Parts: sequence; structure tokens; C-alpha cells
Amino acid sequence: MKNYRREFYTGCLLGGAVGDALGWPVEFNDMQEIINKYGPAGIQELEPGEDNLFEITDDTQMTLFTAEGLLRAWATARHTGGVPDFTATVRSSYRCWLKTQGETNSLLPEVFRPGWLLSVEGLHRRRAPGNTCISALCEGTFSENGIIENTSKGCGGVMRAAPAGLLAVSIIDGDSASAARLAFEIGCATAWITHGHPSGYYPAGVLAAVIATIITGSSIEEGINISLNFLDGRVHAKETVDAIKSVLDMWQDQNIMPSPATIESLGGGWVGEEALAIGLYCALVAGDDLAKGVRLAVNHSGDSDSTGSITGNILGALLGEQAIPKEWLRQLELADVITQVGHDLFTNFEGTESWLKKYPPV
Repeated sequence: MKNYRREFYTGCLLGGAVGDALGWPVEFNDMQEIINKYGPAGIQELEPGEDNLFEITDDTQMTLFTAEGLLRAWATARHTGGVPDFTATVRSSYRCWLKTQGETNSLLPEVFRPGWLLSVEGLHRRRAPGNTCISALCEGTFSENGIIENTSKGCGGVMRAAPAGLLAVSIIDGDSASAARLAFEIGCATAWITHGHPSGYYPAGVLAAVIATIITGSSIEEGINISLNFLDGRVHAKETVDAIKSVLDMWQDQNIMPSPATIESLGGGWVGEEALAIGLYCALVAGDDLAKGVRLAVNHSGDSDSTGSITGNILGALLGEQAIPKEWLRQLELADVITQVGHDLFTNFEGTESWLKKYPPV
């Protein structure tokens, strides 16, 4: 059926990557420091780094490995006829990501038949990865349902959740409500591998559900409302629900103007519900201007690359790849790899030898 298009899949991942790259140079600066360096409007254009490329960070790296893990889980299910174990397979892909970060902890199990991303040289760059992600994957212990036994609610779960929304739509083609629900569940499952607090994994489920909803042709607001229904009655969901409702109130209040101060009223984005709130707000006020949305999302005293990435994911899924400034894509690090992963999420499975080599069943 597929009444959605491949360019919205690539738009989602590339949009997240350009938001990540725009925010990376100012991630650890407060707003006054940003103004002092870039002027009153803050940072507006991507800055070239190593090899004259616009550098991605751990946010985009882990997004790609999330996609790889999800595709491997789905390939396993299609190949064997079983039920996909998204949590276990994504955890395996995250351990491949650990290897790209130079982690050789003796407690790490060997990765069984790694997928293709481990061989991508450009992913072997350490760009300030989150301590929680590293420690959880190196030495964490898990409950029976696969949730890491820690209390972290950092934004490291939500900032990598976009592929869950994309794959859910590919799997449940033509049923947007079911796709959004599957996206929510997969999004939560990918986040609780490293973040055991509900405010660390519910926002990931929400982002995935919002992306699934807009990929199938609905609005961001509709995706938000659907996600609020998914959260209704869930234990310890209040922080996430309150953050989302604050976004809707701000967006609907015509007396509130988008600004760094407005963004900072939602928090710094260092924790899950705040990063989600900033991403949703910036995407809502951006309209059909992706660059406007990500610029707003990174100019604040907080986790600029993660909030830029989340905003870019949403707007890229909504507007498509053509909405991203071409001059940003031209020098974007690993743009070809990111595009290929978007294509693969759109396809979701091929029973060919080359596909099973890229995404080997577990």
C-alpha cells in the first residue's frame, strides 16, 4: 500500500542529523556564551569540523545503531517465523556502537555477527557520548523484561528513538493507529536498554509515536494527542504528560513568542521529558520551515545537539528531505550512510543474501 514516501524516511534521519550537527558546537555553552560568540541571534549555520564536514555526535550515531538493531530484529522474525525481540537485538547493536567508541570493557560480551555499521569507518568517532549509555551497556544489569536497573532519565533514550516510528509504519502498512501504538512500544523498549526511569523511556515512546503518526499523513498535534492517550493510566508517566501538556499550552498561547527564554522555561533538555518538550515545541512553531525549527531548538542553555536532533527528526518526517537546506546536506558527515539507513527502514526487509549480510538474523 505505502501511501507515504521514502523521502520522509530519509528526511527524518537527515533532519535529525543536521539538528545534531548545528547544536554540537554549542552543546555545553549557556545562551550568553552563544550570543557572545555568534551574535544576538545565536548560532544559525552549521560549522565545519574535522575534514571540513558538519559533524554528527553520539545522538545520530546511536540513532543509526537503533535502526540497525530494529532491522536485525525484524529480519530475524521474518527469517525464522518468530516474534521480533527488539530489546535484545537493539542492545546487541548498541554494543557494536560501544566498539566504535573504543570501549573494550572486559565485561562486554562479544557481539554475535555484527551488522554493517560496525565497518563504517566514519562512525568510529567519539563525540561526547552519554555516561549513562556507556555504563549501562558496559556493566548494567537488567530486569526480566529487559529494563536496565538504574534510575536515569537522561535524554539519551529519546534522542535516538526516531527509527522506531519509521519501522513501525513500514511493518504495519496502512493502519496508522496500530503503527503509532507499535512505535510507542518499540520506542520505549529501545530507551529502557540504558535508561530505567519512566521519564527516560516514555519520551522515547512518544517521539516514535509522533513520527509514526506524521509519516502516515497526520499532524504533529495529532501525534501528540495519540501519545497522551498511550500514556494515560501508565505508572510514573506524570512528568512526561505534564511536559507535553505544557508544550501544547505554550503553543496555543498567542502571547508567548518563541525565544531562548521560552525554550528554557521548558528546561535544559538534559533529561528525557524536557528534551522531548523542547523538540515538540520547536517543531510545532516552525511550521513548514525546518531550518527555523532546528535553529530555535539549539539556541538555549542546555543540551543543544539533542534538542536540535529531536526537532529535526520530527520536521524531517513531516516535510521530507527536500525541506533541509541543500548547503547543510552537502557537507554533512556520513550523509550517504544516513540516507541508506532511511531507505532500509522504508523497505523493512528483503530476503536477499545482501540484505541478510547487512542485517544478519540473531
